[in-house]
Amino acid sequence: MSKRTSVGLLVVGILLAVLVAGIVTTDFQPEYDTPQGLPTFTTSHNDAQDIYDDSGKLKENSLPYAIFEQYGFVLIPLAILMFGAMVGGVVISKEEVEE
Repeated sequence: MSKRTSVGLLVVGILLAVLVAGIVTTDFQPEYDTPQGLPTFTTSHNDAQDIYDDSGKLKENSLPYAIFEQYGFVLIPLAILMFGAMVGGVVISKEEVEE
C-alpha cells in the first residue's frame, strides 16, 4: 500500500469518527409536535418574527440557531466531506486527462 493511500485512509477514518460522534451527540427530537412557522431575517428588533431576542442573541426557535447550534456537529463534517469529494473529482479528472 502506498503512502498516498494510507494517508487517504487515515483522513477518511478521522472524518468518519468525527461524523459518527456528531450524529451520536446530536439530539434529533423535535421541540414541537406540530409544525411551527420559522421567522425570517428582519432588521427591526421590535418585530414579533425577529430571530434575535432583546439581548441580541439568536432565539432558540429560529432556523439559524437550529442549523448552526443544534446540528453544527453534523453539518461541519459533512461540509468537509463534500469539499473533499469535490477536490477528489477534480484530481481524478485531471489524472484521466494526463494519461
